[in-house]
Amino acid sequence: MISSPHASRAAPTLAIIGAGPAGLMAAEVAAEAGANVTVYDRMPSVGRKFLLAGRGGLNLTHSEPLEAFVPRYGSAAAVLRPALDAFGPDTLRAWSAALGQATFIGSSGRVFPASFKTSPLLRAWLRRLDQRGVTFKPRHRWTGWTTDGGLLFEGPDGAAVVAHADATLLALGGATWPQLGSDGAWVAPLRQAGVDVAPLRPANCGMTVDWSVMFRERFEGHPLKNVALTGAGQTVRGDAMVTRAGLEGGAVYALSAPLRDAIQAQGGTTLLVALRPDIDTPTLARRLGHRPSKQSFSTYLRKSLKLSPAAIGLVQEAHHVAAATGHTEPLADMSPERLAALVNAVPVRLTGTAPMARAISSAGGIRFDAIGPDYMLRTHPGVFAAGEMLDWEAPTGGYLLQVNFATGAAAARGALAWLAAGGSRAP
Repeated sequence: MISSPHASRAAPTLAIIGAGPAGLMAAEVAAEAGANVTVYDRMPSVGRKFLLAGRGGLNLTHSEPLEAFVPRYGSAAAVLRPALDAFGPDTLRAWSAALGQATFIGSSGRVFPASFKTSPLLRAWLRRLDQRGVTFKPRHRWTGWTTDGGLLFEGPDGAAVVAHADATLLALGGATWPQLGSDGAWVAPLRQAGVDVAPLRPANCGMTVDWSVMFRERFEGHPLKNVALTGAGQTVRGDAMVTRAGLEGGAVYALSAPLRDAIQAQGGTTLLVALRPDIDTPTLARRLGHRPSKQSFSTYLRKSLKLSPAAIGLVQEAHHVAAATGHTEPLADMSPERLAALVNAVPVRLTGTAPMARAISSAGGIRFDAIGPDYMLRTHPGVFAAGEMLDWEAPTGGYLLQVNFATGAAAARGALAWLAAGGSRAP
């Protein structure tokens, strides 16, 4: 599928499909080494999802040491380690600084550009790529290969476009925020070509809950601050947000992978919400004491435990669900001890994950068994892959962008080495 790079003395050609962080970093590494690089993307402009990542402040990476950083990638940690050793957080910060965008470490250890924005960094990056001769082909949707190994695209006017290159690097992203470019449409042509692709699943995503109409209408958009969430054998501290469909927020995202897997295996799972996790049950019970006869239940919880309206509503919602099945006593009849225990273990039944299109990232993709250590597809010599289309997942906090940059650079180095060695035509 790939023609020999030594047909002439001209610089080898590399086609990169996908203009997100992985593809752009691959373009930079390859162009700097002298390759003739063309970047194709289905969108009218590059880096659209990258720009979205900076909407609330661009979290480029994390400052923790690599020995703590790498395990964040779970089962993919060992295979990603060489890429992260070669292009780790310090390298990424130096790269950003060289583009005129100094970074700083926030109180949580996360790393941000001083501007807190993506656009200045992206503009400087695109100027550098232009100076190095990188060509961009927007509005080109990759649809697979032709019978003679050419790259097949749907062009700007909908007509078929065929391109040839000495090597190809796929950096098509996952399947989240499809309106920004990554829609997972690449799965079908790769599977058809015999590439082993794990099913794409939402990661760092919200959870769905069958709220009552009353709770949903009253508390949609309300936060649950400083809570502890326990589910699928793990506990996370942080904030959550009540949505019309369920729960979102940092603490939910941090638990989303095990919760997602539990839901998939069991058809649903229960999340326990501790509303005052810093106070033990006996202390909560003492603070509750005896409820004055003329005081409403909501006022009682607010004054005794300083719970927010949304937190009180969650207690009442959970009790309403339990009462419907006859498995609990009335809230007004609960002893302070039982009520205190409920406040720090409010059961919320999760029915599913939020839609893939709304997830921050996706899990699944090209299995690592299907690529070599140089990121080349084992079934397709001369075709390399990088970024979120590979089968890994990680929490938010800078880990997502970091591995996109790192694997983009690693795949480009792999392509350059393959080209330098002479390459070969794919079967």
